[in-house]
Parts: sequence; C-alpha cells; structure tokens
Amino acid sequence: MASFVTEVLASSGKLEKEDLNGKISKLSRKVEETKEEVCDIINKRYNEFLPSMQGAEALMGQAEEVSKEIDILKSCIETEVQHNLHTAVTEHAKLKQQLERNTSVIAMLRHLEEFHIAMEEFHKALLEKKYVISATQLEKAQHSADALKAWKGSELPLLRALSSELTVQRENLIYHLGDEWKRLAVWKLPPSKESTGMKSFLKMELQLTLGGTKEPQQSSPPLLSCVLQALAIQGELQHKIKLFSQVLLKYLLKPLITYPSLNVDVSEQQGEGILISLQCAETPEEHPSPSQVYTKVLVVLKTLHTHLLGRHSWFPTYRLSRRKVSVILGDLVWQEMSHCIIHECLLHSIPTNSSQLEQYSVVIKETEEFEKSLKEMQYLRGDATELLKYARDINCHFASKKCKDVIVAARKLMTSEMHNTVKITPDSKLSVPKLPSPGSGDNKGKQKAKKLETPRLENEKQLGALTLCLPVCRISESVQQLMELALHTLSEAVGSSSQCATQLFFTVRNIFQLFYDVVPTYHKGNLLKFPHLAAIQHNNCMYIAHHLLTLGHQFRPHLPDPLSEGAATFVDLVPGFRKLGAQCFLAQLNVQRAEMLERLSTARNFSNLDDEENYSAASKAVRQVIHQLKRLGTVWQDVLPVNIYCKAIGTLLNTAISELIAKIMMLEDISTEDGEHLHILCQTIIEEGPLVFIPLPEESKNKKYQEEVSVYVTKWITFKELVIVLRANLQEIVDRWAEGKGPLALEFCSSEMKSLIRALFQNTERRAVALSKIKDS
Repeated sequence: MASFVTEVLASSGKLEKEDLNGKISKLSRKVEETKEEVCDIINKRYNEFLPSMQGAEALMGQAEEVSKEIDILKSCIETEVQHNLHTAVTEHAKLKQQLERNTSVIAMLRHLEEFHIAMEEFHKALLEKKYVISATQLEKAQHSADALKAWKGSELPLLRALSSELTVQRENLIYHLGDEWKRLAVWKLPPSKESTGMKSFLKMELQLTLGGTKEPQQSSPPLLSCVLQALAIQGELQHKIKLFSQVLLKYLLKPLITYPSLNVDVSEQQGEGILISLQCAETPEEHPSPSQVYTKVLVVLKTLHTHLLGRHSWFPTYRLSRRKVSVILGDLVWQEMSHCIIHECLLHSIPTNSSQLEQYSVVIKETEEFEKSLKEMQYLRGDATELLKYARDINCHFASKKCKDVIVAARKLMTSEMHNTVKITPDSKLSVPKLPSPGSGDNKGKQKAKKLETPRLENEKQLGALTLCLPVCRISESVQQLMELALHTLSEAVGSSSQCATQLFFTVRNIFQLFYDVVPTYHKGNLLKFPHLAAIQHNNCMYIAHHLLTLGHQFRPHLPDPLSEGAATFVDLVPGFRKLGAQCFLAQLNVQRAEMLERLSTARNFSNLDDEENYSAASKAVRQVIHQLKRLGTVWQDVLPVNIYCKAIGTLLNTAISELIAKIMMLEDISTEDGEHLHILCQTIIEEGPLVFIPLPEESKNKKYQEEVSVYVTKWITFKELVIVLRANLQEIVDRWAEGKGPLALEFCSSEMKSLIRALFQNTERRAVALSKIKDS
C-alpha cells in the first residue's frame, strides 16, 4: 500500500494542465477500489485471525492516511484551475471590448455610406421628378443620420453638417412638391366681392392635371399621385389636404347642398386631366331633396377619388398613401358637410304630417347607401354617424318640427288683428279629423274602451240639446283658427309613438299657456282703449275655456300611454282662462265707469239748476252719459252673449243713476224750479235708459230686455221713486211711505227721506207733520 501511494505522489508533479480532471477521476476510482480491497482483506483477516485484531486496525489507519493525502491533492489541483480560469476570463473581456469598438466603427461607416448613397439617389430622382423616390431616399438619409446621432460621437462637426444638409434638402423637396401641387390642382374662384349668392359659384372651377406620361410602354404613376405620395412620406400631406378641403367645402360641396338649382359638371380635358365646374338649372324648389344632394356630392367625391387619389399602385407604399389621402380628406370635410346636409336638406325634408312618416323610409335608405359609398371610398370611418342618426330619428325630428311650426303659427294668430270675428252659435262646430274607434286595434285599446263604457241607468233623462253649448256670441277668427290648430295637432298625436305624442300634446298645452301670456300683453293698449276688442277678448277666453273642458276627454282614449292613463287633460287651464276673460272685461268696465263719473262730475253737483249755466252743464252731462251707454250698447251688440251684455250695460247705467241719486240726496235746498229741472233730467234717463238695452240686431227681440231694466239695474226702482218724490206733495210722499210699508220705504230709509223732504219743502207745520209720519216700520 505504501508503494502505491508513493507512486501516485511521485507521478502527480508530471500531470499536465489539460489532463487534471481525468487524472483526478482515475485516482478517485483507484482509491475507492483500494478501499474495497482493504475492506475485503480486513474482513477476511478478521474471520481468519480473530485473535490478531491489532494488525487489522493498523491497516485501517493506513487507509485513512491515504484518504487525507488524496483530499490535500484535490484542493491543490482546484486552486490551480481557478487561477487559470480567471486569467482566461480577463483576456476574453479585453477581446470583447475591442470587438465592440470595431463593430461600432463599422456600423458608423455603414450608416455614412447609406447616407451618401441615399442623398445621391435623392438628387438624381429629384432632377428626374421622381418625387416618391426622392422622398423615400430622403427618409432613408434621415434614418441614417438619426442612427449616427445615437452614437456617442454625435457632437462631431460631421454630424451637424449632415443634419443641416438634410434640413436644406427637405425644404427643397417640399418647395418642389408645393410648386407641382399648385400646377396640377388649380382652383378658379369667384372674386371675394362676389362670393355671396348662388350665381357667384358658377364662376368656380377645379382643374386637376394628372401629369402622366403619354408613352403607353412606360408604366409610371401620374405626377399628381406621385406628388401626393411624396407629401405623405414627408408628413406634409395633412397640411396640403386641409387647405384643399377648406376650399372644397366652401366653393363646391356646400353650394351643391344649399342650392337645388346648382349641378356639378365633370369634363375630360385634352390630354390628361379633368375640369369640375358648377352649372345652373332653374327649379321651383326652395330646398334640394336628399337624393339630389347625395347624388351631387357623390359625383364630386368619386371624381376626386378616381383622379386626385389615383387609380393605380406602382409603389409598394402607394396603396397606403391612397387610403391615407381618402381618410384625411374625409376626416376634414365630413363633420361640416354632414351638418350642412342636416340643416340645409334633411331638416326641410321632414314630413309636415304623420301620414308621410312611412314614406320617409326611402330617405333613410338613401342616407344608408350614401354613407356606404363613402365608406367604400374610405372617406368615412365608423358606423353610427350623426347624419344617419338624424335620418333614423325621424319621429323625434317630426315632433320637434311640428311643435316648432305649431308654436310659430299659434304666435302669428295671437298677434294678428282681433276685430275680424266669426259668430258662434249652438250649431257651430270645429272641423275635427276623424278619430279611430276607442275599441279598435289591440286588446289594450279594447280594454281602455271597456273602461270608458258607463252603465245605463233606468229612467234616465236625456239632457237638452243646448246643454253645455256656448251662448251666441262673436269671437276672433284667429282664435277659432287657433283652436282648430290645437285639434289638428292632437290628431297628429293619435297613432304616433309615445314620445312623439307626448311632445305634441304638451305643445298644445303650450299654445294655450302662450295665449294666456302673449295676448293680454301684446294687445294691452287696444284692450283698454276699445270696448269692442275687450268684449271680443272676453268671448275668446270663454270660448277657449269652454273647449278645454272636454278637449282632453275627447282625445284621451286615442293617445298612447301615459297620456291615455289620465295625463291628457286641459281642465286645469279652465279657471285661468275664465279669470283672464273676466279681468279683461272688468278692466274695460272700470274705464267706462271712470269716464261716466268724470262726465257726471261736470254737472256742478246738480245744484242751483235755476241758473241757466248750471242747468245746461247738468243737462249736457246727462246727455253724454246716455250717449256713452248707447254707443257701448251698439258696440257690444251681437258681440257679447245676451246675459253678459245686459249685466254690463245694467251695471254702467246703475253707476250713473247711483251717482245721480247720491248727488240729489246731498242737496240741502231744492227750490221748486230746481226740483222741476231735476225731474226733467231724471225723466230723460228713465225714458232713454231702457233704450240702451239692444243686445240683438233685431229691434223686435230687444223689447223683452228693455222691459226688464230693473232686473239688471239695481237702483232703477229707487231712481223711479226719487223722480216721483221730486214732483210729489207732502201727502203723496206720506202715502207712498205708508208707515214704512210702502214702495218708497222699500227704497229709502227714514233719515234719507226726511233729509229729502227738508230740502224740497219749507219749514211748516205740514212739513213737521209729514216728517213725524216718516218712521221706520
């Protein structure tokens, strides 16, 4: 065993670096084999020489020593290997850094070479007007310069020179492209002073010159397309197309949309190119139809798509450019163009009545086809556009337009003259469109009709034919037309969608609320100045209130929910209209009452009538009052209902005689001559007062009302008793007093009669006796 270890240790110094691992492996195997042999020998010796255990222990000690020597050897070998590996890694890092420096220098030289080649190709293509190649090569040169700037030596003067050269050449290219664009796309516009009105647009022309080669064997793209492609590559296309789109909208697309008589004409020019111009064709239409607008706009956009955007694709990137131009132009013109179509065309194509709504599906289909064509040409992106939404939302727009038209028409009627009147009789009926039966249609409609059915009562009495009829009177013709407008608007709501019906219903309510606010304000001066108009306004308000009572019930069963559930009512407006009419007429009565009292104030209190001037003044005041009443009676004749007429005239006449009674009762001394004059004046009123009651044009029919003056004039009997007293003696007065039970006592109190007796008669015993008999019962 000792010789084996010695041999191993001796040979270890001769191992070469490259075989260290193999040697170690072999040594390890030999050590293991030795251990196994030693173990076998020990086992064998142990069994054979059990008594000789000391020899075996010595052998085991030797084996352990060998194992330790082997571990020491392995540690030495690993230290040597690690030293060699560190040296190799250091050398590898140095070589890698050198390689990176060399690679960077090679890349920089390659970019410089690419820049040089790109600029040479750029100049060559620019001279040959191959603008797409020029733009592409300039872009490549830009990429090479950008790559050089990323290198850590980017501050070199060479790189700054390259950047400056690129900027100069890019501006040079853009200048050439701009020149070509101006030459190939030429606008001829009307003078700025004539840029208003349809005829000015007839001077507009757009000439597009493609600029392609005439030699058929050469397949090269048109020059115009190349210019657009080069502008797209250089990022200048958006700016050029934006300017182009602004002129296109103002002088071509918008005039075609706005004026129905303008048509577009596209003509081929000699050589290559087209000419777009506008022609005039007289038409009676104020606004173009949607189909006409769509056709004219598509002619323009298809022509531009074909000639301006190109029909071929010679370059790999040309298709991209063509799509990009379409999208750019579409994005720039679509919003403004669609708004113009909506406000100048679709808005005016909305039906005026609900029966035409079904026919509007044609317009919706045309709009869908129009947008489909734009999408195919890539002018339009997306599905839900404002134009199509507007066309499809026809029910809402119909309701809005109808409501607006109704309000405008209603306001026009409200501000029209009121004095043009029509006579309202129990036979007068408004023309109401025929409504469907409440029970017709779906089950829901039948259920509503069933709810409306009322049980018949036994022994029920029929109402009179004139029950709930408006009394005979005159109203403004405009108010009758206003009510017919409301009825026709409500009939439009029947059968409409819930949203549309609700909008129309509340528009009708707005009509009446507008009347309530507008008419009294707009006609305020005339209503106070002219009693005739005040009477008509009173009737107008009562007429509207009369119809509002039943208007909701008339249409409710035919309207959709929630109107049919009770929301359709106008009853809440009735008190307001009645109050409005009454206030207007009462204001006029107050004006007339004030005039009457002012005239009576000139009578000098009806005192000292023995003076000729005083009597003349009093007589004139009475005549003026009678004349005023007769004038009002004539003005209100056949206008006011008979009962309102009689109450109004009776109230004014009662005001006059009440004032006269008060003035006479205030006199402290009435001479015989004064009493006679007062009697004459009062008798004039008694004789002519009833004659002011002429509510009807037929004289024979007015006698009834003239005989019933006391019904309408509260103080009429009092006044007649006063006239009797003015000519009566003391005994006659006492007899008519009849101890407080006679007709005189019914009209005057004892103090009033005593005061009157003291004024009429001198202080005598007979007067004292008479005064003693004037007592309250």
